[in-house]
Amino acid sequence: METGVQSNSFTYMGRSFSGLSIHDGSSSAFSDCNSDRSGEFPTASSQSRRLLIACASSENNNNSSSDELIRQLVSDLNSPSPEDQKQAALELRLLAKNKPENRIKIAEAGAIRPLIDIISSSTDSQLHEYGVTAILNLSLCDENKEVMAAAGAIKPLIRALKVGNPAAKENAACALLRLSQVDSNKAAIGRSGAIPPLVNLLENGNFRGKKDASTALYSLCSVKDNKVRAVQAGIMKPLVELMADFQSNMVDKSAFVLSLLVSVAEARAALVDEGGIPVLVEIVEVGTQRQKEIAVAILLQLCEDGLSYRTMVAREGAIPPLVALSQTGTSRAKQKAEMLIGLLRQPRSGNAAAAAAAATARASSDVSVA
Repeated sequence: METGVQSNSFTYMGRSFSGLSIHDGSSSAFSDCNSDRSGEFPTASSQSRRLLIACASSENNNNSSSDELIRQLVSDLNSPSPEDQKQAALELRLLAKNKPENRIKIAEAGAIRPLIDIISSSTDSQLHEYGVTAILNLSLCDENKEVMAAAGAIKPLIRALKVGNPAAKENAACALLRLSQVDSNKAAIGRSGAIPPLVNLLENGNFRGKKDASTALYSLCSVKDNKVRAVQAGIMKPLVELMADFQSNMVDKSAFVLSLLVSVAEARAALVDEGGIPVLVEIVEVGTQRQKEIAVAILLQLCEDGLSYRTMVAREGAIPPLVALSQTGTSRAKQKAEMLIGLLRQPRSGNAAAAAAAATARASSDVSVA
């Protein structure tokens, strides 16, 4: 990520520039899938990179010159020369990264289709990464999301999840997250096969990859069919492992994904099979306040499902930490802990009281991302 670039004056494509600079920041959310976070770009000249970053961020740059530059770069995407394509994709990704207005201009200039072609077929790892990242940066503009999906961006991005270098995989996950913010795209992304490679990235990626994958999966798994696909792809194993590792910095993120999944029976069964109950009970006992709240909500959803799950939770020693949470937790955690204690202390048979308690718990067991 560029942190600051300054230059005095230089000429590019017949135009003179001087006194240009940019300072780039970062954001922190569920995952910081907000922009291109890749490092330096060895194929670009230092002067060219400085220019594009500065040009992208300058409030006073000449609009006609900027438009001319974008048109030339889009034309270069169709060049028979991979090096020309690479330079054009690099510079377009920088322009789209640093100035929101450029995202619309680049799309209107026709960049989306050749960028999709690049990520569909390129065997050059760096060109492929630049193409994926340009698509990510363009997808930050709401107006471009439906255009990209209609142009066929979903399957090439899934290809990048499977065969790209680490940066391409991470940026492809972020781009799919952005496209999934259009509700109609969520089912299409799941049907197209995105869930298994996202689960693979969650399990085998570096820390950034795990964060990006969990964020994309959280968005996609608001759709029931995608929940089932995620379970079938083996998501429960990495989720439980990450929740069990308090040093992973992934406890909250994994638990939020799990909180969506446990609404389907397949996920509840997989959670138990992967040893998730003792992990959740441990979180209730020693996690942060936020982690405890998520964990107790998940256990509550699980125990609504039937006697066998309640028995398992009780046998793991859940009642003492739940009693403590009912006294010291957040208001929502206290409420959920009290409901869960009520379920666990009921006679080991179904009755009307149990059904009423479960109905009350269902109405109150929603989990939201802060």
